[in-house]
Amino acid sequence: MAPPESAGLDGPDASLWNRDLAPVPMGERTWGSWDIAALWVGMAICIPSYQLASGLIAGGMNWWQAVLTVLLGNAIVLVPLALNARAGTAYGIPFPVLLRASFGVYGANIPAMMRAVVACGWFGIQTWIGGSAIHTILLILFDWDAGPPERLPVLEISLGQLGCFLLFWAINMAVVVRGIDCIRWLEKLGAPFLLLVGLGLVGWALDAAGGLGPILEEARGLRQGTEFWSAFVPGLTAMIGFWATLSLNIPDFSRFARSQRDQILGQAVGLPGTMALVALAGVITTSATVLVYGEAIWDPVALLGRFDHPWVIVPGLVALVVATLTTNIAANIVSPANDFSNLWPSRISFRTGGLIAGLIGIVMMPWKLVADPTGYIFTWLIGYSALLGPIGGIMIADYYVVRRQQLDSEGLYRLHGPYQFAGGFSFGALAALVLAIAPHAPGFLATVGVVSDEAVGAVWKGLYLYSWFSGFGLAFGLHLAFWRLGRHLGCRR
Repeated sequence: MAPPESAGLDGPDASLWNRDLAPVPMGERTWGSWDIAALWVGMAICIPSYQLASGLIAGGMNWWQAVLTVLLGNAIVLVPLALNARAGTAYGIPFPVLLRASFGVYGANIPAMMRAVVACGWFGIQTWIGGSAIHTILLILFDWDAGPPERLPVLEISLGQLGCFLLFWAINMAVVVRGIDCIRWLEKLGAPFLLLVGLGLVGWALDAAGGLGPILEEARGLRQGTEFWSAFVPGLTAMIGFWATLSLNIPDFSRFARSQRDQILGQAVGLPGTMALVALAGVITTSATVLVYGEAIWDPVALLGRFDHPWVIVPGLVALVVATLTTNIAANIVSPANDFSNLWPSRISFRTGGLIAGLIGIVMMPWKLVADPTGYIFTWLIGYSALLGPIGGIMIADYYVVRRQQLDSEGLYRLHGPYQFAGGFSFGALAALVLAIAPHAPGFLATVGVVSDEAVGAVWKGLYLYSWFSGFGLAFGLHLAFWRLGRHLGCRR
Protein backbone atom coordinates (compact mmCIF):
# COMPACT_ATOMS: atom_id res chain seq x y z
CA MET A 1 0.00 0.00 0.00
CA ALA A 2 1.32 3.41 -0.90
CA PRO A 3 2.16 5.81 1.93
CA PRO A 4 -0.32 8.62 2.63
CA GLU A 5 1.80 11.32 1.09
CA SER A 6 1.77 9.56 -2.30
CA ALA A 7 -1.77 8.21 -2.18
CA GLY A 8 -4.86 9.68 -3.76
CA LEU A 9 -8.11 10.64 -2.09
CA ASP A 10 -8.91 6.98 -1.45
CA GLY A 11 -5.50 6.20 0.04
CA PRO A 12 -4.69 5.50 3.69
CA ASP A 13 -4.95 8.19 6.36
CA ALA A 14 -1.72 9.17 8.05
CA SER A 15 -3.28 8.68 11.48
CA LEU A 16 -3.88 4.97 10.72
CA TRP A 17 -0.84 4.06 8.69
CA ASN A 18 2.91 3.55 8.93
CA ARG A 19 5.27 1.16 7.19
CA ASP A 20 5.27 -1.29 10.11
CA LEU A 21 1.47 -1.57 10.13
CA ALA A 22 1.04 -1.65 6.32
CA PRO A 23 0.16 -4.94 4.57
CA VAL A 24 3.21 -7.09 3.78
CA PRO A 25 3.63 -7.33 -0.02
CA MET A 26 3.48 -10.83 -1.51
CA GLY A 27 7.15 -10.66 -2.46
CA GLU A 28 8.13 -10.17 1.18
CA ARG A 29 6.07 -13.07 2.57
CA THR A 30 8.98 -15.50 2.88
CA TRP A 31 8.19 -17.54 6.01
CA GLY A 32 7.71 -21.23 5.23
CA SER A 33 6.36 -23.96 7.48
CA TRP A 34 9.79 -24.52 9.04
CA ASP A 35 10.08 -20.81 9.91
CA ILE A 36 6.69 -20.94 11.64
CA ALA A 37 7.54 -24.22 13.40
CA ALA A 38 10.91 -22.84 14.52
CA LEU A 39 9.14 -19.77 15.84
CA TRP A 40 6.95 -21.98 18.04
CA VAL A 41 9.78 -24.26 19.15
CA GLY A 42 11.81 -21.20 20.13
CA MET A 43 8.88 -19.74 22.07
CA ALA A 44 7.74 -23.01 23.69
CA ILE A 45 11.15 -24.00 25.08
CA CYS A 46 11.40 -21.70 28.06
CA ILE A 47 11.48 -21.94 31.83
CA PRO A 48 7.75 -21.17 32.38
CA SER A 49 6.87 -24.05 30.00
CA TYR A 50 9.30 -26.31 31.88
CA GLN A 51 7.60 -25.39 35.16
CA LEU A 52 3.97 -25.69 33.99
CA ALA A 53 3.58 -29.22 35.31
CA SER A 54 4.67 -28.13 38.79
CA GLY A 55 1.58 -26.00 39.36
CA LEU A 56 -0.72 -28.72 38.01
CA ILE A 57 0.86 -31.38 40.20
CA ALA A 58 0.65 -29.06 43.21
CA GLY A 59 -3.04 -28.63 42.41
CA GLY A 60 -3.83 -32.35 42.56
CA MET A 61 -2.66 -34.11 39.38
CA ASN A 62 -0.11 -36.84 38.99
CA TRP A 63 2.74 -36.38 36.52
CA TRP A 64 1.14 -37.97 33.44
CA GLN A 65 -2.17 -36.19 34.02
CA ALA A 66 -0.27 -32.91 34.17
CA VAL A 67 1.58 -33.59 30.90
CA LEU A 68 -1.61 -34.66 29.12
CA THR A 69 -3.37 -31.52 30.35
CA VAL A 70 -0.58 -29.41 28.88
CA LEU A 71 -0.91 -31.29 25.57
CA LEU A 72 -4.70 -30.99 25.49
CA GLY A 73 -4.66 -27.29 26.34
CA ASN A 74 -2.23 -26.54 23.54
CA ALA A 75 -4.15 -28.69 21.06
CA ILE A 76 -7.28 -26.66 21.87
CA VAL A 77 -5.57 -23.29 21.58
CA LEU A 78 -4.16 -24.36 18.21
CA VAL A 79 -7.68 -23.92 16.76
CA PRO A 80 -8.04 -20.16 17.41
CA LEU A 81 -4.37 -19.76 16.51
CA ALA A 82 -4.93 -21.20 13.04
CA LEU A 83 -8.23 -19.34 12.57
CA ASN A 84 -6.88 -15.91 13.49
CA ALA A 85 -3.64 -16.54 11.59
CA ARG A 86 -5.63 -17.00 8.39
CA ALA A 87 -6.54 -13.32 8.09
CA GLY A 88 -2.92 -12.30 8.62
CA THR A 89 -1.75 -14.58 5.81
CA ALA A 90 -4.64 -13.64 3.48
CA TYR A 91 -4.19 -9.88 3.79
CA GLY A 92 -0.68 -9.40 5.18
CA ILE A 93 -1.99 -7.32 8.09
CA PRO A 94 -0.93 -7.30 11.77
CA PHE A 95 -3.15 -7.92 14.77
CA PRO A 96 -4.19 -4.33 15.65
CA VAL A 97 -5.14 -3.62 12.04
CA LEU A 98 -7.27 -6.78 11.89
CA LEU A 99 -9.04 -5.60 15.05
CA ARG A 100 -10.24 -2.51 13.15
CA ALA A 101 -12.63 -4.69 11.16
CA SER A 102 -14.55 -5.74 14.29
CA PHE A 103 -13.97 -2.88 16.76
CA GLY A 104 -13.57 0.12 14.45
CA VAL A 105 -10.48 2.06 13.40
CA TYR A 106 -10.22 3.69 16.84
CA GLY A 107 -12.04 1.10 18.93
CA ALA A 108 -9.37 -1.45 17.96
CA ASN A 109 -7.00 0.27 20.38
CA ILE A 110 -9.02 -0.95 23.39
CA PRO A 111 -8.53 -4.73 22.91
CA ALA A 112 -5.05 -4.08 21.47
CA MET A 113 -4.04 -2.34 24.72
CA MET A 114 -5.53 -5.18 26.77
CA ARG A 115 -3.32 -7.59 24.85
CA ALA A 116 -0.34 -5.26 25.13
CA VAL A 117 -0.55 -4.99 28.93
CA VAL A 118 -0.56 -8.79 29.28
CA ALA A 119 2.43 -9.01 26.93
CA CYS A 120 4.31 -6.43 29.00
CA GLY A 121 3.72 -8.56 32.09
CA TRP A 122 5.00 -11.65 30.29
CA PHE A 123 7.99 -9.68 28.96
CA GLY A 124 8.88 -8.69 32.48
CA ILE A 125 8.55 -12.29 33.76
CA GLN A 126 10.80 -13.68 31.05
CA THR A 127 13.31 -10.87 31.48
CA TRP A 128 13.48 -11.60 35.19
CA ILE A 129 14.12 -15.28 34.46
CA GLY A 130 16.86 -14.49 31.94
CA GLY A 131 18.46 -12.01 34.32
CA SER A 132 18.42 -14.64 37.07
CA ALA A 133 20.34 -17.03 34.80
CA ILE A 134 22.95 -14.35 34.10
CA HIS A 135 23.20 -13.61 37.82
CA THR A 136 23.84 -17.28 38.56
CA ILE A 137 26.52 -17.46 35.83
CA LEU A 138 28.39 -14.50 37.35
CA LEU A 139 28.16 -15.96 40.85
CA ILE A 140 29.56 -19.32 39.71
CA LEU A 141 32.35 -18.02 37.50
CA PHE A 142 33.49 -14.97 39.43
CA ASP A 143 31.69 -15.17 42.79
CA TRP A 144 30.29 -11.78 41.74
CA ASP A 145 27.24 -10.08 43.10
CA ALA A 146 27.07 -6.35 42.51
CA GLY A 147 26.52 -4.91 45.95
CA PRO A 148 25.28 -6.46 49.19
CA PRO A 149 22.86 -9.39 49.06
CA GLU A 150 20.31 -7.50 51.14
CA ARG A 151 17.06 -6.76 49.38
CA LEU A 152 16.47 -3.25 48.12
CA PRO A 153 13.51 -1.40 49.65
CA VAL A 154 10.26 -1.57 47.67
CA LEU A 155 11.86 -3.74 44.95
CA GLU A 156 12.65 -6.59 47.38
CA ILE A 157 15.53 -7.92 45.26
CA SER A 158 19.29 -7.47 45.61
CA LEU A 159 21.31 -4.93 43.67
CA GLY A 160 23.04 -7.76 41.79
CA GLN A 161 19.71 -9.27 40.74
CA LEU A 162 18.49 -5.86 39.59
CA GLY A 163 21.66 -5.27 37.57
CA CYS A 164 21.41 -8.63 35.76
CA PHE A 165 17.71 -8.07 35.13
CA LEU A 166 18.50 -4.73 33.47
CA LEU A 167 21.37 -6.28 31.48
CA PHE A 168 19.11 -8.93 30.00
CA TRP A 169 16.49 -6.24 29.37
CA ALA A 170 19.07 -4.30 27.34
CA ILE A 171 19.88 -7.42 25.26
CA ASN A 172 16.19 -7.81 24.44
CA MET A 173 15.91 -4.17 23.42
CA ALA A 174 18.94 -4.49 21.15
CA VAL A 175 17.17 -7.26 19.21
CA VAL A 176 13.97 -5.18 19.00
CA VAL A 177 15.87 -2.28 17.48
CA ARG A 178 17.16 -4.60 14.73
CA GLY A 179 13.58 -5.40 13.65
CA ILE A 180 11.50 -8.41 12.59
CA ASP A 181 14.17 -9.96 10.34
CA CYS A 182 16.54 -10.25 13.28
CA ILE A 183 13.78 -11.93 15.30
CA ARG A 184 13.20 -14.49 12.54
CA TRP A 185 16.94 -15.24 12.36
CA LEU A 186 17.12 -15.63 16.15
CA GLU A 187 14.25 -18.13 16.21
CA LYS A 188 15.66 -20.28 13.39
CA LEU A 189 19.08 -20.37 15.01
CA GLY A 190 17.80 -21.07 18.51
CA ALA A 191 15.24 -23.83 17.84
CA PRO A 192 17.59 -26.79 17.11
CA PHE A 193 20.07 -25.62 19.73
CA LEU A 194 17.41 -25.52 22.42
CA LEU A 195 16.11 -28.97 21.50
CA LEU A 196 19.61 -30.40 21.96
CA VAL A 197 20.02 -28.69 25.33
CA GLY A 198 16.67 -30.07 26.51
CA LEU A 199 17.69 -33.59 25.49
CA GLY A 200 20.97 -33.09 27.35
CA LEU A 201 19.17 -32.18 30.56
CA VAL A 202 16.92 -35.25 30.29
CA GLY A 203 20.01 -37.36 29.59
CA TRP A 204 21.62 -36.12 32.80
CA ALA A 205 18.45 -36.98 34.73
CA LEU A 206 18.34 -40.53 33.37
CA ASP A 207 22.02 -41.10 34.15
CA ALA A 208 22.02 -39.50 37.59
CA ALA A 209 18.84 -41.23 38.76
CA GLY A 210 19.68 -44.68 37.42
CA GLY A 211 17.21 -44.86 34.56
CA LEU A 212 13.62 -44.05 33.72
CA GLY A 213 12.05 -46.59 36.11
CA PRO A 214 13.23 -44.94 39.37
CA ILE A 215 12.34 -41.53 37.94
CA LEU A 216 8.76 -42.46 37.11
CA GLU A 217 8.37 -44.12 40.50
CA GLU A 218 9.57 -40.94 42.17
CA ALA A 219 7.31 -38.82 39.93
CA ARG A 220 4.30 -40.39 41.64
CA GLY A 221 5.48 -38.80 44.86
CA LEU A 222 5.51 -35.29 43.40
CA ARG A 223 1.74 -35.13 43.63
CA GLN A 224 0.65 -32.83 46.44
CA GLY A 225 -3.14 -32.77 46.01
CA THR A 226 -5.72 -35.50 46.07
CA GLU A 227 -8.44 -34.55 43.60
CA PHE A 228 -7.79 -34.62 39.85
CA TRP A 229 -11.04 -33.08 38.62
CA SER A 230 -10.82 -30.09 40.94
CA ALA A 231 -7.46 -29.28 39.34
CA PHE A 232 -8.29 -30.25 35.75
CA VAL A 233 -10.72 -27.47 34.79
CA PRO A 234 -8.68 -24.52 36.09
CA GLY A 235 -5.50 -26.26 34.93
CA LEU A 236 -6.81 -26.69 31.39
CA THR A 237 -8.00 -23.08 31.32
CA ALA A 238 -4.55 -21.97 32.47
CA MET A 239 -2.84 -24.06 29.78
CA ILE A 240 -5.01 -22.42 27.14
CA GLY A 241 -4.34 -19.06 28.73
CA PHE A 242 -0.59 -19.65 28.40
CA TRP A 243 -0.82 -19.07 24.62
CA ALA A 244 -4.18 -17.28 24.51
CA THR A 245 -2.08 -14.18 24.02
CA LEU A 246 -0.56 -15.46 20.76
CA SER A 247 -3.92 -16.84 19.60
CA LEU A 248 -4.94 -13.19 19.23
CA ASN A 249 -1.86 -11.58 17.73
CA ILE A 250 -0.68 -14.50 15.59
CA PRO A 251 -1.41 -12.33 12.49
CA ASP A 252 1.70 -10.36 13.53
CA PHE A 253 3.66 -13.42 12.32
CA SER A 254 1.35 -15.18 9.86
CA ARG A 255 1.35 -12.02 7.71
CA PHE A 256 4.84 -13.10 6.63
CA ALA A 257 3.81 -16.70 5.75
CA ARG A 258 3.99 -17.81 2.11
CA SER A 259 0.67 -19.69 2.27
CA GLN A 260 -2.12 -20.86 4.54
CA ARG A 261 -0.66 -24.35 4.44
CA ASP A 262 2.66 -23.04 5.77
CA GLN A 263 1.10 -21.26 8.74
CA ILE A 264 -1.19 -24.17 9.68
CA LEU A 265 1.42 -26.90 9.28
CA GLY A 266 4.11 -24.88 11.02
CA GLN A 267 1.93 -24.22 14.04
CA ALA A 268 0.65 -27.79 14.28
CA VAL A 269 4.18 -29.17 14.17
CA GLY A 270 5.78 -26.56 16.41
CA LEU A 271 3.36 -25.98 19.30
CA PRO A 272 1.44 -28.83 21.02
CA GLY A 273 4.12 -31.51 20.89
CA THR A 274 6.90 -29.16 21.94
CA MET A 275 4.94 -27.87 24.93
CA ALA A 276 4.10 -31.40 26.11
CA LEU A 277 7.72 -32.56 25.70
CA VAL A 278 9.05 -29.57 27.62
CA ALA A 279 6.58 -30.25 30.45
CA LEU A 280 7.59 -33.93 30.44
CA ALA A 281 11.26 -32.96 30.56
CA GLY A 282 10.45 -30.83 33.60
CA VAL A 283 8.78 -33.77 35.34
CA ILE A 284 11.61 -36.20 34.52
CA THR A 285 14.35 -33.81 35.57
CA THR A 286 12.59 -32.70 38.74
CA SER A 287 11.91 -36.30 39.76
CA ALA A 288 15.60 -37.02 39.29
CA THR A 289 16.50 -34.13 41.60
CA VAL A 290 14.49 -35.77 44.39
CA LEU A 291 16.61 -38.92 44.02
CA VAL A 292 19.91 -37.06 43.65
CA TYR A 293 19.49 -34.09 46.00
CA GLY A 294 16.66 -35.18 48.27
CA GLU A 295 14.27 -32.42 47.20
CA ALA A 296 12.23 -31.41 44.15
CA ILE A 297 13.97 -28.61 42.23
CA TRP A 298 11.58 -27.22 39.61
CA ASP A 299 13.70 -24.21 38.71
CA PRO A 300 16.35 -25.25 36.12
CA VAL A 301 18.49 -22.24 37.05
CA ALA A 302 18.62 -23.45 40.67
CA LEU A 303 19.28 -27.00 39.44
CA LEU A 304 22.25 -26.00 37.32
CA GLY A 305 23.58 -24.10 40.32
CA ARG A 306 23.82 -27.46 42.18
CA PHE A 307 26.21 -28.95 39.62
CA ASP A 308 29.90 -29.15 40.48
CA HIS A 309 31.54 -28.40 37.14
CA PRO A 310 31.52 -24.87 35.69
CA TRP A 311 32.02 -26.31 32.19
CA VAL A 312 28.59 -27.92 32.55
CA ILE A 313 26.86 -25.15 34.48
CA VAL A 314 27.81 -22.19 32.32
CA PRO A 315 26.79 -23.67 28.91
CA GLY A 316 23.53 -24.81 30.49
CA LEU A 317 22.78 -21.38 31.86
CA VAL A 318 23.75 -19.76 28.56
CA ALA A 319 21.24 -22.08 26.89
CA LEU A 320 18.56 -20.93 29.34
CA VAL A 321 19.40 -17.31 28.53
CA VAL A 322 19.03 -18.04 24.80
CA ALA A 323 15.78 -19.93 25.41
CA THR A 324 14.36 -17.05 27.39
CA LEU A 325 15.49 -14.53 24.78
CA THR A 326 13.86 -16.38 21.86
CA THR A 327 10.60 -16.68 23.76
CA ASN A 328 10.60 -13.16 25.08
CA ILE A 329 11.21 -11.32 21.84
CA ALA A 330 8.72 -13.22 19.69
CA ALA A 331 5.95 -13.82 22.23
CA ASN A 332 6.09 -10.68 24.32
CA ILE A 333 7.51 -7.80 22.29
CA VAL A 334 6.20 -8.10 18.73
CA SER A 335 2.55 -7.72 19.73
CA PRO A 336 2.82 -4.72 22.09
CA ALA A 337 5.25 -3.07 19.67
CA ASN A 338 2.56 -3.17 16.97
CA ASP A 339 -0.21 -2.38 19.47
CA PHE A 340 1.50 0.77 20.74
CA SER A 341 2.33 1.74 17.17
CA ASN A 342 -1.36 1.47 16.34
CA LEU A 343 -2.13 4.12 18.99
CA TRP A 344 -0.24 6.79 17.06
CA PRO A 345 1.13 5.36 13.80
CA SER A 346 2.65 8.60 12.56
CA ARG A 347 4.79 8.96 15.71
CA ILE A 348 5.27 5.45 17.13
CA SER A 349 7.13 2.90 15.02
CA PHE A 350 7.54 -0.83 15.73
CA ARG A 351 10.89 -0.14 17.43
CA THR A 352 9.52 2.69 19.57
CA GLY A 353 6.54 0.54 20.55
CA GLY A 354 8.92 -2.24 21.60
CA LEU A 355 10.87 0.15 23.82
CA ILE A 356 7.64 1.34 25.46
CA ALA A 357 6.67 -2.27 26.17
CA GLY A 358 10.09 -2.91 27.67
CA LEU A 359 9.82 0.02 30.05
CA ILE A 360 6.36 -1.07 31.22
CA GLY A 361 7.77 -4.58 31.82
CA ILE A 362 10.25 -3.10 34.30
CA VAL A 363 7.64 -1.06 36.17
CA MET A 364 5.44 -4.14 36.70
CA MET A 365 8.13 -5.73 38.97
CA PRO A 366 7.69 -9.20 37.43
CA TRP A 367 9.59 -11.09 40.12
CA LYS A 368 6.52 -10.64 42.31
CA LEU A 369 4.26 -12.22 39.66
CA VAL A 370 6.19 -15.52 39.71
CA ALA A 371 7.01 -15.69 43.41
CA ASP A 372 4.35 -18.38 43.93
CA PRO A 373 4.02 -21.02 41.13
CA THR A 374 0.41 -21.89 42.00
CA GLY A 375 -0.52 -18.22 42.15
CA TYR A 376 1.23 -17.74 38.82
CA ILE A 377 -0.95 -20.39 37.17
CA PHE A 378 -4.27 -19.99 38.95
CA THR A 379 -4.23 -16.20 39.28
CA TRP A 380 -2.11 -14.73 36.50
CA LEU A 381 -2.83 -17.21 33.69
CA ILE A 382 -6.54 -17.71 34.40
CA GLY A 383 -7.03 -14.02 35.19
CA TYR A 384 -5.95 -12.77 31.81
CA SER A 385 -7.75 -15.67 30.09
CA ALA A 386 -10.95 -13.94 31.22
CA LEU A 387 -9.83 -10.87 29.27
CA LEU A 388 -8.40 -12.44 26.14
CA GLY A 389 -10.95 -15.21 25.51
CA PRO A 390 -13.71 -12.67 24.71
CA ILE A 391 -11.44 -10.79 22.30
CA GLY A 392 -10.76 -14.02 20.43
CA GLY A 393 -14.47 -14.85 20.29
CA ILE A 394 -15.29 -11.47 18.76
CA MET A 395 -12.44 -11.65 16.23
CA ILE A 396 -13.41 -15.10 14.96
CA ALA A 397 -17.15 -14.37 14.89
CA ASP A 398 -16.54 -11.18 12.95
CA TYR A 399 -14.07 -12.54 10.40
CA TYR A 400 -15.75 -15.88 9.69
CA VAL A 401 -19.47 -15.14 10.17
CA VAL A 402 -19.97 -11.40 9.73
CA ARG A 403 -17.28 -10.76 7.06
CA ARG A 404 -17.19 -14.28 5.59
CA GLN A 405 -13.39 -13.93 5.35
CA GLN A 406 -13.71 -10.86 3.10
CA LEU A 407 -12.06 -7.61 4.21
CA ASP A 408 -11.58 -4.27 2.50
CA SER A 409 -7.82 -4.08 3.10
CA GLU A 410 -7.57 -0.45 2.01
CA GLY A 411 -10.63 0.46 4.08
CA LEU A 412 -8.79 -0.73 7.21
CA TYR A 413 -6.49 2.30 6.81
CA ARG A 414 -9.18 4.93 6.10
CA LEU A 415 -10.92 7.05 8.73
CA HIS A 416 -14.08 7.45 6.69
CA GLY A 417 -14.16 3.95 5.26
CA PRO A 418 -16.23 0.84 5.93
CA TYR A 419 -14.83 0.35 9.45
CA GLN A 420 -15.55 3.81 10.81
CA PHE A 421 -18.82 2.70 12.50
CA ALA A 422 -19.74 5.45 15.02
CA GLY A 423 -16.85 7.87 15.20
CA GLY A 424 -14.35 5.06 14.75
CA PHE A 425 -15.87 2.76 17.38
CA SER A 426 -18.00 -0.35 16.98
CA PHE A 427 -20.16 -0.13 20.09
CA GLY A 428 -21.65 -3.54 19.40
CA ALA A 429 -18.24 -5.20 19.60
CA LEU A 430 -17.24 -3.17 22.65
CA ALA A 431 -20.50 -4.03 24.41
CA ALA A 432 -19.98 -7.72 23.65
CA LEU A 433 -16.46 -7.47 25.08
CA VAL A 434 -17.58 -5.84 28.34
CA LEU A 435 -20.56 -8.16 28.82
CA ALA A 436 -18.41 -11.25 28.20
CA ILE A 437 -15.76 -10.17 30.71
CA ALA A 438 -18.16 -9.00 33.45
CA PRO A 439 -19.41 -12.44 34.68
CA HIS A 440 -15.84 -13.44 35.51
CA ALA A 441 -15.05 -10.40 37.64
CA PRO A 442 -16.55 -11.80 40.91
CA GLY A 443 -14.50 -14.99 40.64
CA PHE A 444 -11.33 -13.02 39.96
CA LEU A 445 -11.92 -10.73 42.94
CA ALA A 446 -12.40 -13.78 45.18
CA THR A 447 -9.26 -15.43 43.80
CA VAL A 448 -7.07 -12.42 44.58
CA GLY A 449 -8.66 -12.02 48.02
CA VAL A 450 -10.49 -8.73 47.51
CA VAL A 451 -13.76 -10.38 48.55
CA SER A 452 -14.50 -13.67 50.29
CA ASP A 453 -15.52 -16.86 48.52
CA GLU A 454 -18.76 -16.85 50.52
CA ALA A 455 -19.65 -13.37 49.28
CA VAL A 456 -19.13 -14.40 45.66
CA GLY A 457 -20.76 -17.81 45.71
CA ALA A 458 -19.78 -21.12 44.15
CA VAL A 459 -21.47 -20.45 40.80
CA TRP A 460 -19.48 -17.31 39.99
CA LYS A 461 -16.27 -18.78 41.37
CA GLY A 462 -16.77 -21.88 39.23
CA LEU A 463 -17.51 -19.81 36.12
CA TYR A 464 -14.22 -18.01 36.59
CA LEU A 465 -12.36 -21.32 36.31
CA TYR A 466 -13.86 -21.73 32.81
CA SER A 467 -13.13 -18.11 31.94
CA TRP A 468 -11.47 -18.61 28.56
CA PHE A 469 -14.16 -21.00 27.32
CA SER A 470 -17.13 -19.09 28.71
CA GLY A 471 -15.73 -15.70 27.75
CA PHE A 472 -14.94 -16.84 24.21
CA GLY A 473 -18.39 -18.39 23.68
CA LEU A 474 -20.31 -15.54 25.27
CA ALA A 475 -18.48 -12.87 23.27
CA PHE A 476 -18.91 -14.89 20.05
CA GLY A 477 -22.69 -15.09 20.55
CA LEU A 478 -23.13 -11.50 21.74
CA HIS A 479 -21.14 -10.08 18.82
CA LEU A 480 -23.35 -11.90 16.32
CA ALA A 481 -26.50 -10.86 18.22
CA PHE A 482 -25.53 -7.18 18.17
CA TRP A 483 -24.59 -7.43 14.49
CA ARG A 484 -27.98 -8.89 13.59
CA LEU A 485 -29.72 -6.28 15.73
CA GLY A 486 -27.83 -3.56 13.90
CA ARG A 487 -28.85 -4.97 10.54
CA HIS A 488 -32.47 -5.17 11.66
CA LEU A 489 -32.45 -1.54 12.79
CA GLY A 490 -30.67 -0.48 9.61
CA CYS A 491 -27.72 1.09 11.41
CA ARG A 492 -23.99 0.48 11.47
CA ARG A 493 -22.53 -0.73 14.69
